[in-house]
Amino acid sequence: MPRILDGAVIAAEIKQEVAAEVKQLAAQGVRPGLAAVLVGSVPASQIYVRSKVQTCEDLGIYSELITPPDTVTTEEMFELVAKLNDRDDIDGILIQLPLPAQVDAKALLDAISPAKDVDGFHPVNAGRLQAGRPALAPCTPAGIIEILKRSNLPIAGQHAVVVGRSDLVGKPAAMLLLHQNATVTICHTKTRDLGAMTRQADILVAAIGRPGFITPEMVKPGATIIDVGINRLNTRAEFDRFFAGNARREATFAKRGSTIVGDVDPKAFEMAGAYTPVPGGVGLLTVAMLMANTVHAAKMRRGL
Repeated sequence: MPRILDGAVIAAEIKQEVAAEVKQLAAQGVRPGLAAVLVGSVPASQIYVRSKVQTCEDLGIYSELITPPDTVTTEEMFELVAKLNDRDDIDGILIQLPLPAQVDAKALLDAISPAKDVDGFHPVNAGRLQAGRPALAPCTPAGIIEILKRSNLPIAGQHAVVVGRSDLVGKPAAMLLLHQNATVTICHTKTRDLGAMTRQADILVAAIGRPGFITPEMVKPGATIIDVGINRLNTRAEFDRFFAGNARREATFAKRGSTIVGDVDPKAFEMAGAYTPVPGGVGLLTVAMLMANTVHAAKMRRGL
């Protein structure tokens, strides 16, 4: 039977370690602080941001939720970010995406001080990451490395194939794996004979944003599969494609009218030696790594 890599257990470990670091910093008169900026009233974003704020409170990190109206302009957001950049009690700035159409999201994210860029999106942090210098790494790719390390799965010398080349997950995940001495191949939708590539993977990272894209015949027997995808299934046809006969999923679908699937067809997990489930895998590491990045930023800013 394949081994299930439980994201909840690993996230809990990281949060415990963060809480301990926060206590150590408190003894030095330092309390890490995170500012979360939530524009407008998108229900999913509200739930997600409030969970981050609550986690800060649970771990002893100062948090501040700032909620500009959905009519806010790019210039007004620039002013807000500039004020947060100048505040010494704020170590991390999180701007929840998506932003309203009138706001230039890319320019706004670039305006965040790299020292406070706890999402790891700033080009300066991307450059530092590539150069192997101290940097704030994007939370999801950093979580992937934590899952592998804390599950005692080898990375050095392994062939890691990353399917997806986004700036947020695919590219930084590939770079972090390379820094851990994996041999890394990056694939994408234009890769010729993608299955031939993925079948070589000892570690297969699926981050392409397509439901069930990785099928059983694309997986090397015994491989470790890291499924980053979160895709919502809303129709019966979509549900039956992946979960026909799955009583537990059927109950969820009947209750909510939807369920989620990763970028890996669940049947492909039967080929794996170990895998991250969806839900319950990589997604749970994102908030934990955000907390870790906030503490890391607090320490770096103070030379600790």
